[in-house]
Amino acid sequence: MATPQTPYDAVLHAARDVTRLDTALDAEMLGAALLGSVYSVAETDREAAVREFVTGFLAATSRRRTAAARTIRSVFAALVPDAEGAAKVNPGTQAPAWSAHLGRVHLTGTWSYGDVYGDQTSYLATFAYDDAAGGPEHALVALVDHNIGITKDVFVGGPAGRIVEQVREMVDGDELTWFREEDPARMHGEVGRHLAVTDDLGELPAEGSLATDRALAGARLALLPPPAAGATRDAEPLSGDQRTELVRAFLASPEAARYDLDPSDDAGLASLHFCLSLLLDHAASFPDADALRWSPTVAELFLLDWVHRRAVLDMDDAAMLPRVLRGWAAYAARRKGLPQAAAERTDTAVEEMIPEFARLYSTGERRSPATAAVAQLMADGVDPDDPAALDAWIEANRHRLADDGA
Repeated sequence: MATPQTPYDAVLHAARDVTRLDTALDAEMLGAALLGSVYSVAETDREAAVREFVTGFLAATSRRRTAAARTIRSVFAALVPDAEGAAKVNPGTQAPAWSAHLGRVHLTGTWSYGDVYGDQTSYLATFAYDDAAGGPEHALVALVDHNIGITKDVFVGGPAGRIVEQVREMVDGDELTWFREEDPARMHGEVGRHLAVTDDLGELPAEGSLATDRALAGARLALLPPPAAGATRDAEPLSGDQRTELVRAFLASPEAARYDLDPSDDAGLASLHFCLSLLLDHAASFPDADALRWSPTVAELFLLDWVHRRAVLDMDDAAMLPRVLRGWAAYAARRKGLPQAAAERTDTAVEEMIPEFARLYSTGERRSPATAAVAQLMADGVDPDDPAALDAWIEANRHRLADDGA
């Protein structure tokens, strides 16, 4: 066979057996997988790239008369109904009987589940075809990762009842996870908001079925009721007054006392407040900012990465920071009402990170060029608030700074 001349020819060839499939669901899954190749190679705004591809495909294949061509056109029109020309697609008389049921499904249930820390939330929705001839009841599962602010993976498959039961079994008896019925509008808003970020990533998560199932997941998600106005905004970081109030409450807490966070001198007090400001700054850096959301994962991101790239610590700061983090994480866990086991797991994790934190502090290997330059400036005894001394230091170190990329 001759090599296909266009991407549209390649898709037609890949879909040549679409009429042999048993159900509309099988066809929609095949169509989504084909569009997944477009989604994965797009460099930006992948959703728009898929829509533009379907628009071009429908235009380029409008005169194709084979049953397979007409059927895959109908599949793409059902998956991406806002593509130009989708509303005019007609499967024709040769199409399989199930083609009349493409995309004609209704919601049968919505749930959510995740870890008690709030690192990740999975949303689960089940759908049934309006006519059973369309295919079996199936489920959409979408994983939202709150640490990186994206919908990290989506999956569409079945049987729906078994998937729901597997989730129930997974969380049953585990006090560090939860499972509940979910408002479908909230699922729509949360998954859609984070999926929009995913669609614009330069590089997609390496594992999972995100690319192959994205088009079908989007089509199913669009069937859920829209979120209320303003319900999908990112959480706002704390204001200055709110930060001050929260710090005061923490310093008066039993957790602060447990970790002996009551310095007796001005230098220790300054170091304590600097460490607390770093914790709050790190929390504010997340898309879903929450100063009280601390888990083993968040603690690791902070203690072994973020703080080395963003802050210059002196020896007193470095000695105090892990202790402040342990106290704050314990305080946050109590304020959040987390199980004792969750608080203990975070505390143990932080304790185990201390040797690596100390090593990274001593080597400076994870410092950004700018942070490394500031650290060197301070090590050379230059006052950053003295413009003349600062200019002289920069001039003396110009070549080294250029080499380091600062």
